[in-house]
Amino acid sequence: MAIKESISRRVFVVCNAVVLILLAVMALFPFVNVIASSFATSLELTMRPFMLFPYNPTIQAYRYIFSTNTFINALRNSVFVTVIGTIINLTMTYLMAYPLSHKTLVGRRKLMNLIVFTMLFSGGMVPAYLNLKQLGMIDTYWALWLPGAISTFNLIVMKNFIQQIPDELKEAARIDGANELYILIRVILPLSLPVLATFCLFYAVSLWNSYFDCMLYINTSSKWTVQVLLRQIILTAQGLGDQDAMGHSARAIIPSEAVKNAAVLVATLPILIVYPFLQKYFAKGALLGSVKG
Repeated sequence: MAIKESISRRVFVVCNAVVLILLAVMALFPFVNVIASSFATSLELTMRPFMLFPYNPTIQAYRYIFSTNTFINALRNSVFVTVIGTIINLTMTYLMAYPLSHKTLVGRRKLMNLIVFTMLFSGGMVPAYLNLKQLGMIDTYWALWLPGAISTFNLIVMKNFIQQIPDELKEAARIDGANELYILIRVILPLSLPVLATFCLFYAVSLWNSYFDCMLYINTSSKWTVQVLLRQIILTAQGLGDQDAMGHSARAIIPSEAVKNAAVLVATLPILIVYPFLQKYFAKGALLGSVKG
C-alpha cells in the first residue's frame, strides 16, 4: 500500500522545485547573454548592454577571431597543455597516493605532515620564478606542468580512496605471486577509475582556465594558451597596444564587445563538451575518498 504524502510535504517539494528552477534560470542568464552578445552588432550592444537574443544576428565577431591562425594556434596550445598536463597530474598523484595508502610505510606520518604543510605555506611567486629560471624551464610548458604536478588536496582524497579498498584483494594478488607494480596496475587502478575520472576533470579545468602562470613563464607569443590570448583581446578592445592580439594592425577595427564574448564562448566550449562525460563520477569519486583519513 502506497504511503500518501502529507500536504506540508507536498508544499515543501513544490516550493523547493520552484526555488531550484529559479536559481538555475538565474545562473543561465549570464551565459545566454554571452552567447547572444557574441552574435550582436556593435550598435545593438551599445543600445542593449544585456540581451537574451540579438535582433540582427551576425557572425562578424567569429569571422574576426578566426581571420588569422592566432586563435587556432592558441586553442591548439591549450589542448596540448591541458592533455599532457592532466596526464602528468594524474600519474604523479596516483603514484604518490598508492604508497601513502599503506599504513606500514616507514615515515608515513612525517611525509603526510610535510604534504599538509604545503597547503598552508608556500615559497611565493618570486622564489618559484627564480627556481624555474635556474632549472631552465622559463618559456617552456614544463613551467606550467611540474610546479603544480600534484595537488595536495587531490592527493589526500585519492590516498583515502585507495586506503578504503579492502586489503584482502591485495593479499590475494600477492598469494598468486603478483608484485606491487602488478597490484597497482591490475588491481587498484580499475577500482580507482571513479576518483581518477573526477580528478581528471579537476586538473583539466584548472589547466585550461589557468592564464597567470602562462603569462608569467611563457615569453613567446606563439606558445600562448587561449586564456592569455583572450586576455590580450580584452586589453586590445580597451584600446591598449599598437597591434591587436589577433595580429591585425592598429588601423584595423578594434575588437568590440561581441568579439570578447565570442572569444569567451569559444574558449569555454571544450570544457562544456567534456564535462557531461565525467560529471557522473563526481559524487562517487570525490565523496568516497573524503570519508575518512
